[in-house]
Formats: sequence, C-alpha cells, structure tokens
Amino acid sequence: MSTGSSSTTGERSARRDGRINTYKGEERALRAGRLGTAGLLLSVLAASAPLMVVAGVMPTTFGVMGIVGQPLLFVILGVVLALFSVGYAEMSRHVHNAGAFYAYISRGLGGTAGAGASLVALVAYSAMQVGIYGIFGFEVSALFATYLDIQLVWWIPALAAVALVAALAWLKIDLNARVLGVLLLIECLLVVVFDVAAVAEPASSGLALTAFDPDALTGAGFGTALCFCIAAFVGFEQAPVYAEETSRPQVVVARVMFLAVGFAALFFAISSWALTVAAGPSGIVDAAREQGPGLLFGLTEDRLGGGFTDVLHILFVTGMFAAMLSFHNVVARYAFAMGREGLLPAAFGRTNRASGAPGSGSLLQTVISVAVVVAFAVTDDKPIGDPTVPVLRLFTWMGNVGALGIIVLMAAASLAVIVFFARRGAARAQAGRLVASGLSGLALLVIAGYTVKDFGVLVGAGPGSALAWVLPGVIGLAAVAGLVHGAVLRVRRPETHARIGLGNEAFRLERESERTSG
Repeated sequence: MSTGSSSTTGERSARRDGRINTYKGEERALRAGRLGTAGLLLSVLAASAPLMVVAGVMPTTFGVMGIVGQPLLFVILGVVLALFSVGYAEMSRHVHNAGAFYAYISRGLGGTAGAGASLVALVAYSAMQVGIYGIFGFEVSALFATYLDIQLVWWIPALAAVALVAALAWLKIDLNARVLGVLLLIECLLVVVFDVAAVAEPASSGLALTAFDPDALTGAGFGTALCFCIAAFVGFEQAPVYAEETSRPQVVVARVMFLAVGFAALFFAISSWALTVAAGPSGIVDAAREQGPGLLFGLTEDRLGGGFTDVLHILFVTGMFAAMLSFHNVVARYAFAMGREGLLPAAFGRTNRASGAPGSGSLLQTVISVAVVVAFAVTDDKPIGDPTVPVLRLFTWMGNVGALGIIVLMAAASLAVIVFFARRGAARAQAGRLVASGLSGLALLVIAGYTVKDFGVLVGAGPGSALAWVLPGVIGLAAVAGLVHGAVLRVRRPETHARIGLGNEAFRLERESERTSG
C-alpha cells in the first residue's frame, strides 16, 4: 500500500519500490526500504534473547514447575503461534503501520478498542524492555566481581546500558539490525555448540526422548509453565512494527513472522531437550532446582571447559543487551505511531531528519527506563551481589507484566483479524485463515487466564500477596485508560478517532479530501 508524497516524482518512486511515504514531510514518516528479510528477522529474533531463554527460562520451568516435557511444550506453543501468524500475517499484507497490534485491532474492532490496545502495547513492551536492565546490571556486576575483583552495584551498568541503548536507537534502523544480528548469531552459535556437546556426551540415560512424551507435561505447574515458555517467543510478533521500514512489507513481514516462529520453536525445543540429555530426564528437575540459572553454565563447563563457559557468560550479557535494544526500538515506534495519529502529543509523531528514527519516542522510553531503574535502585538495601531487587523484582515483575500484556494483545488481534475480513465480505475466501485465528485466539485466552491465575507464582509472591493482583492490574488499568481515552476522542475529536490505526493512509485520505474540496 503506497501513500501520498509531496511530489509527483516521489509518488511514482513510492509506487515503484513499494515504499510508504507521507506528503506531510519526511519528519512524519519512517524511512522506507531500510530492512530486508534478513535484517528484519535478526531484529525480531534478538528480542527473544535465545541465550537468556536457555539459561534463565528453561531452568526455571524445569525446577520451579517440575515440567520435564518442556521441549514438547515449545513445540505445542510453536503450533499455536504459527496458527496465530496465519491470520496476523495476512493482516500485515493489508495494513502497514508501525502501531502493529493496535492498528490491526483498530481496523477490526474499531478506534476505541485500538486506543485501548495502543496503551497496553506501550506499557507491555516498555515493561519488557525496562525489566531486562535489572538482570543485565546484575550479571555485569557479577562479571566485574569474578574477573576484575571489582564490587559494582547493579544499577551502574544498568544505567550505562540505558545510555548506550539510547545512543544506538537514534541511529539508522539498518545499522541497529547489524548490531543485533551479530550478537544474535554469536549467541545462537554457542548454544548450538552446547547442544552438540550434550548429545555427544549424554548422561547415563543416553539420548532419551522422554521429554517429548505427553506424559512428561503432567504436573501442577503445567499452566504456569505455559506462561513462562510463551514469553520466550515474544519478538516474532514485532515484525509488522517495522513494515513501514521494509523494502516489500506485503511480502517480507509475513515471511519473517513464520521464519521467526519456526526458528524459535525448533531452537528452543532442541536446546531444552539437550538440557534433559545432559542432566538426564530423571535428574533435570532436581539439577535445575539446585543450580537455577547456573544449570547451563555448569553443564557447559563439564563438557567444554572453563574458557568456553566464560565466553558463554559474556554472550549471555550481550544477548540481553540485544534484547533491550530490540524492545527499545519497538517502543519508540509504537510511540511514533500513536503521536502521528493523535493518541500521544504530536511531537512523538516525528522522526530524526538524519536517521529517520523515531527520536521522540526513543527519548520517552529512555526517560522511563532511567526513572524505573533509579526507583528500584533507591529501594535496594541489599548487599552488592544480592539478586533480590534487580532480578527477582525488577526483571521478574516487569517481564511478567509485559508478557501478560502481549498475550492479551495477541488474543485481541486474533479476534480483530476475523472481524476485519468478515466485514469486508472476505470470510469465505479467507476461511482457513479465520479458523486458524479463532483457534489460536482461544488458546491464547486460556494462556492469559492461566497467567492471571498463577501470577503470584510467576513473580515469586507469597500466599495472599497483593502483587498477585496489583501487577497484572497494571495491564488492566492500561486497557481501561486507553479505552476511556478512545471514547473521549470519539466524542470530542472525531476526526482524530477516525484516524486511529490508519497510519500514513490517513495522510493520503486527507490529501484526497483537500484535492476534492479544492
């Protein structure tokens, strides 16, 4: 879908290469043609932080939930998210908007619902991004203590990372993609080396496939394990956020989503199975409970030596940095889309002249990051090296709040896809895709229900703790506030309400209206 430009020449150029422009001027549009399939794929996969999942999520799921069948769980979730992607990808061919989730929900369920989704998306992705600063700061502090014998409080490297992410986010998105790509490829390569080593030197039970047995999914922690594992996939759904910056959005975005889901499901299933092979299916739960996040590094040191494990520790940190940068870019683009459509002040709907990056949105996320990190740092009265505040609170609380918001958005987007095509008389032509969206939407609602029900377990809160309802309440509050904002816009500024979800298409419609009235 091409939109208007400021000159006839610009319009012809936009039609030729599929770029999306706006006659409002370059500062009101993201720079088109920056990303191809490889760059976009690396950008979205970086958000999932594969090494952080293998070292952090997997041991937690094995140990805390007692679920041996985690590899099978990744396969099942991969199928659910592939079904979700069928309709979501088709929607991406019709709607090109940096507001992705809320734009799709707007086009299917109306502008008020879109306004609610926009604030949920902004809060959810911001929470995911800020939370990682906690575990990043803690791990960097541990590296300083181990290798340099320097005692460093976690919030110093966390704030340094905020500054570096902010600087990189002001650069061109294709340069960001290169940075993310290099870090991602290296950490994935190291995990593959571990997988091979585990298979080559298994525990006494050998290459057992017990973890793929459906009976291995039984246990009281199954629902909570679903919540943990689906969070590992977060990132693939970000592809449409970059639609305006890709060379052929109607092709590239859908392709990247399927590649990202397929890669994540296969990579995580094999890697979690490799952990069960290395520790033994009968011993993996106890080993994970005893060692926690150190499980991967302990198994690696036994097979590949201390030097490789040291490199793995460093890449664990750089992988987290890549995830922070990826989420920061997404939040900045959501803020840009919301500013462009009147859901945030207009200043957020402009980009840097030099790089085409959404500078105001990036600055907003930087300010939020500094404020949250400082707030948690002020409340930290633990000794240096204690993970309570940076990991068990900042990272765990914010990460789960963000994951819940994204699950809710995916469920709502599944419904929006069905309504969007049904209202346009395309239900029969798109029947297969709509069925896939319906099935995935139901599955995502179940997972969202489990997430809310078990939120206290997810964040490590004790029985009766207010955190079990206060933290998920953040997403509920964001949804209600967004819906109220949308309803007010509908009454007081109907022209702004009508623009929600249209992105640059709204500018094209404005221009056509001006031509007609002129």
